Amino acid sequence: MRRQHLLVGAADPTEVVATLAAVSVFGSDPDLSVRRRLAAPGEPGEVQRALLDGRLLRTFSFRGSVQVMAPETAGVYLALRSAGRQWALRSWVEHYRLAPEEWPDLRAVVRGVVASGPVPPQAVADVLSGHDRFAHLAKEFAEPNHTFLKPFAWQGDIALGPDLSGPLELQSPAAAPGWAGVPDLEEAGPRAVLEYVDAYGPTTPEHVHHWLGGGLSAGRKRLERWWTEVADDLVEVDVEGEARWHLAARLDDLAAVRPVPTVVLLPGKDDWVMGPGTHDTWVVPAGHRTAMTRGANPVLVDGVVSGTWRVRGDALEVDVPMSDELAAEAARLGTLVGADLDLRTP
Repeated sequence: MRRQHLLVGAADPTEVVATLAAVSVFGSDPDLSVRRRLAAPGEPGEVQRALLDGRLLRTFSFRGSVQVMAPETAGVYLALRSAGRQWALRSWVEHYRLAPEEWPDLRAVVRGVVASGPVPPQAVADVLSGHDRFAHLAKEFAEPNHTFLKPFAWQGDIALGPDLSGPLELQSPAAAPGWAGVPDLEEAGPRAVLEYVDAYGPTTPEHVHHWLGGGLSAGRKRLERWWTEVADDLVEVDVEGEARWHLAARLDDLAAVRPVPTVVLLPGKDDWVMGPGTHDTWVVPAGHRTAMTRGANPVLVDGVVSGTWRVRGDALEVDVPMSDELAAEAARLGTLVGADLDLRTP
């Protein structure tokens, strides 16, 4: 919880999102996820402000969905998402009438249009409509086909415009000053594994497969190889009889941790749950798995999902027993959402 800034808040949104790798936009509340982890959370809308000034960017990445990412680290995960070369599948080639070797030229055209962005996808369609080779693809932008847009995002050609509530727009990820590009896959892979262990450990190879395989389609064989490559940076630890792995550099920090009673209220689909996955019973006991999968707001008691919460009018309904820690967290939530909430428990 400390590593994920839930006990001691981070300095800014970029630090939070870089630690977590990505924060979901759909089915969640990215602003609450991030601001709950800030030392000085400020007013609602911090994620929107960070997107507008380029401290964060918004793009397609994990689970085929839209995520808020830190521009300094986003390219690492996009490299993994690109590894499967979905655009080279026979079904794609036949459907879009576009051979894999033609993608570099098409990508260059798209990059040229969005360089002055944010622009509506129609701007790309207008340019493509007059192109000898790619005119038939103008319709994919004129009526934005998200499936077709995703490979451009994965390869670092486009990012989504910064306005979370406005119409779809496209821009270059380089509009974010911290954008570091998309590194070589073999550089990105081991780095992504270590970053996951750092943020979500102690963990296991199966958790890595869930996050980087299930989330980014990185490929099991690649992930197994990258895990082997970083093995010297990891140390095996015993978690109540279960073998897990942690960063060797953080072993002393881990050994110094002592139990502290905590209650934390997070939005649905928060990374605390999505990072290890709802199948991890250390985080999500079996009885709460369905609710978490459906996007209910989790109540963490000592780091474990122990119930759910919701706001109805001015009432904060929490289905765990009252405690001093819950009362303090309810007050914090009221501050975060800018409302005077009446806490109600069973």
